Amino acid sequence: MKDLQRGMDLPQMLFSLMFILIMIIASLWVVQPFILGFAWASMVVIATWPLMIRLQHMLWGRRSLAVIAMTILLLLLFIIPIALLVSSLIDNSAPVIAWATQRHLVMPDFDWLRQIPYVGRKLYSSYHKLVDGGGAAMLNQVQPYIGRTTGFFVAQAGHFGRFMMHLIVMLLFSVLLYWRGEQVGHGIRHFAYRMSGRRGDAAVLLAGQAIRAVALGVVVTALVQGVLGGIGLAISGIPYATLLTVLMILTCLVQLGPLVVLVPAIIWLYWSGDTTWGTVLLVWSCVVGTLDSVLRPVLIRMGADLPMILILSGVIGGLIAFGMIGLFIGPVVLAVSYRLVSVWMHEAPEPDDDVQTAIEALADHEEELH
Repeated sequence: MKDLQRGMDLPQMLFSLMFILIMIIASLWVVQPFILGFAWASMVVIATWPLMIRLQHMLWGRRSLAVIAMTILLLLLFIIPIALLVSSLIDNSAPVIAWATQRHLVMPDFDWLRQIPYVGRKLYSSYHKLVDGGGAAMLNQVQPYIGRTTGFFVAQAGHFGRFMMHLIVMLLFSVLLYWRGEQVGHGIRHFAYRMSGRRGDAAVLLAGQAIRAVALGVVVTALVQGVLGGIGLAISGIPYATLLTVLMILTCLVQLGPLVVLVPAIIWLYWSGDTTWGTVLLVWSCVVGTLDSVLRPVLIRMGADLPMILILSGVIGGLIAFGMIGLFIGPVVLAVSYRLVSVWMHEAPEPDDDVQTAIEALADHEEELH
């Protein structure tokens, strides 16, 4: 009886639970500066793990050489370009903020509209009717919100020191995960199995597939299209090419494509009389605009079908919650959650023991009647 009472000591259980919660909160508080970097590194390593294994086979089966090669690839193809892009964005953001926050915005005349055959004069007349009817006043009313929105997005990129810290932490964690990836993966799967059996293990595998699908099919495709489109803008002499490159990456992340930025740039080149570079950018835009239809199926072999609203919410919500790093982490978090919930909803529940016994008894009874 005393042993039973000692085993059901409620204060002891409460204090033990409180101690465990305090230790968990304290541990999370200590590792808080590294959580985003580790999440980013996990996404990168999961997405590029097959490439690392292939490099290891090519480099005489030596893991150390494969880790060094992957680190160099991350530096050259991912970390250095992103760092330069964000740094250039901060340096060139002052004119955009000044334009967006000025008190009186002047509506452009767009005299070149009249030179368009057949419909030019009608477009020019309709545009000026809109301006005379209050379009300029409406723009001045909306302008404060444009300024605040522009300032917010630039401010997210303005924390350059913190962003560089996340990049360095991501690189360090990526090296560690490349080196001990199998042990970390087995540890996570073992923990999930202890939590909920085979379903937990299956959930970990499903989460890995979702991470690889988003990282390769959405993020990498957007980066490739945005960078290639930005190179075309810079070569063609478009002003503020860096800002437009960042905007193009955002439009590619939300599945709008790079043509949202490239088409106005082509129109501006033809309008300014630079038809040669306008034609070059037009041809280059056709290549960049259709690149996702070729690149995405190659990168995604598991056939990820993710709703556009999910990707859009992940990009914008991740940017608001975590800053620039949230552009990559936000869609991954929502994609993993979406995949897990979708599988759980379509999973057939296992019948209880009593229900299964009743079904078997009913089947035996039907056999006796026949």
